[in-house]
Amino acid sequence: PSEFIHIGGDECPKDSWKQCPLCQERIRTEGLKDEFELQSYTVRRMEKWLREHGRKIIGWDEILEGELAKGATVMSWRGTDGGIKASAMGFDVIMTPNTYCYFDYYQSQDMDKEPFGIGGDLPLEKVYGYEPLEGLDAEQRKHILGVQANLWTEYVATPEHLEYMLLPRMTALSEVQWCRPEDKNLDRYKAALQAESFKIFDILGYNYRKF
Repeated sequence: PSEFIHIGGDECPKDSWKQCPLCQERIRTEGLKDEFELQSYTVRRMEKWLREHGRKIIGWDEILEGELAKGATVMSWRGTDGGIKASAMGFDVIMTPNTYCYFDYYQSQDMDKEPFGIGGDLPLEKVYGYEPLEGLDAEQRKHILGVQANLWTEYVATPEHLEYMLLPRMTALSEVQWCRPEDKNLDRYKAALQAESFKIFDILGYNYRKF
């Protein structure tokens, strides 16, 4: 029922496509230049089909590798460059850079004392300090739909582990989304966590990282 359909578009194995007879036949029959144009062809084909059925596509920033279908929304995960590029081209963007929004990363550099994670460290303070509109002009900012946290669960075995990775970082990203930059204040935010949010988490029985 959603207006938006996420089609993925990441991890496209161009080397495999070079060895695939069906991929090479499609490149020839469609008059495409290479495997990158094959990816663009696929995205455009999906965008057209979904648009005809009243839907809009979202894809990871890899869908920028080639000619992007009109009406697509880009989810920028490999840092912020994809979102900056897409917004400059007039495409809508959801900012979810792994450097600020991947909650499967550890919450501290002291990883031996943290539940198992992946990647580097992403402490609460760094999440809170993210500014999704930084470096964008007024026209580009109109195309930023918002931010999103991602929590991949390959290494998350229990609900308690999941809650710990989310909380309280999810509240920090909420302020990134809802607060004007000039209204953000780390000391005020952390005081509110301790005075209010942590009490709510305790009442609800959530497992969360304290500081």
